[in-house]
Amino acid sequence: MVIDMNVSRIKNIEQVRCFLSGTLDVQFVITDGAAKERDHARYDVIAEVVRRFAYRHLRRGDKSLILRYLQRLTGYSAIQVKRLIRQVATDPGRPLVKRYQAPAKPFARRFQPADIALLAEVDKAHGCLSGPATTHLLRRAFETFGDTRFARLATLEVSHLYNLRQRPLYQRQRVEFAKTRPVVSTIGIRRKPDPQGRPGTIRIDSVHQGDLDGVKGVYYINAIDCVTQWEVVACTEKISEAYLLPVLQAMIEAFPFRIVGFHSDNGSSCLNHTVAELLNKLKIEQSKSRPRQCNDNGLAESTKSRRL
Repeated sequence: MVIDMNVSRIKNIEQVRCFLSGTLDVQFVITDGAAKERDHARYDVIAEVVRRFAYRHLRRGDKSLILRYLQRLTGYSAIQVKRLIRQVATDPGRPLVKRYQAPAKPFARRFQPADIALLAEVDKAHGCLSGPATTHLLRRAFETFGDTRFARLATLEVSHLYNLRQRPLYQRQRVEFAKTRPVVSTIGIRRKPDPQGRPGTIRIDSVHQGDLDGVKGVYYINAIDCVTQWEVVACTEKISEAYLLPVLQAMIEAFPFRIVGFHSDNGSSCLNHTVAELLNKLKIEQSKSRPRQCNDNGLAESTKSRRL
C-alpha cells in the first residue's frame, strides 16, 4: 500500500509557501504500486511541477521554495532534486526517466572458488609467505612444472593476492586462533605479590607524561607498599640505566622500612638485567606479573592513574 498526495490544487508560489508552512490542506490518496512504479510517479511529479511553475524563469527565492516543495513531495535529497530539475529545465520536451540501470549481466569473477581453495592449500604448505614470494610459487607451479590447476593463479597480481586471502572461503581454511605467547625471561619470579601481612613488598610501575609542543616529557615512577600503602613517587628524564638506577635506589631508601620484595609488570623498564643486579645487591626478591592476571599489579596501576 502506498499513500500519495493529491497536489493538483497547488498552482502558484503562494500556495507552495502555505503548503511548506503547513497551513494548506493536502488530500491523501491510497494507491498500490511497486518501488519502481513509485519512482516513475515521483519523476512525473517533478517534471509536471517544473513545467507548471516555469522554473527557469522564477526568482532565486521562488526557486528555493520549489526545491523544498519537491523535496517534501518526493523524499529525495536536495542534490538529487536539483539534478532532476536541471534535466527537465534544460530539455523540457524530453520525458524525465531514469538514465541509469543495473548491468544486465554481473561482472564475471576471474578467480573461482577452486582457485581460492588452492591458494589456501599453497599458503598452508609454505607457511603463508609474503605476496611476491607466493605469486612466484604460483607462476612456477604452472610454467615450470606444468600443473594446469594453477593456470589462473599464475596470472595473479600481488595486490589482488591479499584480497583473495580475505575471502570467507580462504578464511575458513586458513585462519587459526592462538593465545598470546608469554615472554620468556629468566629475570624475576612470575607470581602474585605475597607480602604475608608484613610491610616491605612494593609494587612499582612507570608511565610517560607525554610530549608537549615537540618537547619530550618525563617518566613518572610510582612505588607503593602492599600492606601499609606507603607511596613514593619520582620522575626521571629517560628510562635507561644512567637515569633509572639512581632513581630506583633513592626510592627504595625513601621507604621507612626495609624493602624485601619488588614486584613489577613485564615492561623492560624494570625487568632488565641492570635492575636485577641492583636488587640482587640489596637482597631484594624480584617478582613479575603473571599472564592474563591484570590484578597482579593493579594497586600500582590504579594509583598511577589517579596521580596523572
